[in-house]
Amino acid sequence: MAKLSFLAGFGAGYVLGAKAGRERYEQIRRLYNSAKDDPRLQAAAGVAQARADAAVDSVKTRMGTDTGR
Repeated sequence: MAKLSFLAGFGAGYVLGAKAGRERYEQIRRLYNSAKDDPRLQAAAGVAQARADAAVDSVKTRMGTDTGR
């Protein structure tokens, strides 16, 4: 059943992607490139990474498996 769902999703994505065409692909790619270079996004990613690292360290400490990175 999972394989069938995956194949159906893949097929739908392929058809919709083909209909969108190269122009839409280039538009999405330009938007992605401008977004990833945005300093505000970089700052938000840094904050998110720091919070995730702190959460992992906290869980490791509670479990007694702190590796002392």
